[in-house]
Amino acid sequence: MPSIKVKGMTCNHCKTSVTEAVSKIPGVDSVDVDLQKGEASWTEKAPVDIKAIRAAITNIGFDVPE
Repeated sequence: MPSIKVKGMTCNHCKTSVTEAVSKIPGVDSVDVDLQKGEASWTEKAPVDIKAIRAAITNIGFDVPE
């Protein structure tokens, strides 16, 4: 399951926002966001470009370190 670090998440609203943003990307099957780890992971039904994941998360106001 691929994953990415996400900075700035502090609450369940943050978790929901990141989950919804990543879920909208074509090819993403399911999303799991872990607030304690500061990480989002997902399963793919088709290949997904990590740049699309990074863009979806930064577009809603969170930081994704390289």
